[in-house]
Formats: sequence, structure tokens, C-alpha cells
Amino acid sequence: MANIKKGDLVQVITGATQERGGDRGKQGKVIEVRGDRLVVEGINFVTKHVRVGQTQRGSKTGGIEQHEAPIHVSNVAIVDPKTKTPTRVGHRNEEVEKDGVTKTVRVRYAKKSGEKL
Repeated sequence: MANIKKGDLVQVITGATQERGGDRGKQGKVIEVRGDRLVVEGINFVTKHVRVGQTQRGSKTGGIEQHEAPIHVSNVAIVDPKTKTPTRVGHRNEEVEKDGVTKTVRVRYAKKSGEKL
């Protein structure tokens, strides 16, 4: 089971501080998971030059765009839902009852507070 999934709230724990123009300390939701890299909303913006083109309607596209670039999984930590601070992730088995049938399910939880993720 993966530690970080799409939709999780994560915080950048490495890199330059915000005073120096970096992203350390910023929090954002995971938009996409690409193997060992994540695309996080509002973090790691890069400038991309896109060739000018035309759509079928005739409007111009392209120019200089900014979008989020992938960031490595080791540079972020999941935010604890209770304390709103970075935490590690643990896994445990829980009994879940559905339609009268009990089933053992593996669940992720925050190590600091024990809260389910």
C-alpha cells in the first residue's frame, strides 16, 4: 500500500525556505502520482515556453506558462489531520462490517495522533 495517494494533504519538508524563494513549509493537495514523484497543487512552479499556435476557432495559444512540476516523494510528508503538522504514515488492520459480513481491511494512519487518513 502506498504511503501517499492522490488527494492527500502534504507539506514540503526540504529545500529552500519561503524567505529564500523556495517551497519548504508549504502545504497542498496531491494532484497526481507518477511513480516516486508527485504533482502537488501550488508547489514547485516552473516556467514553460510553449510554441505559439492556433485553435480551430482562430485564437492564439502558447507563450510563457507556469505550472506545477513533479516533486520527489522523499521531499514531502503527509499532514496529520488532527494537528496539521507533518507526520509519518503507518498501516494497521481493522475490522470493517459491511452487509453483515466482517472483513479485515488494511488502513493508513498518522503516527503522531493515530488518526485514520
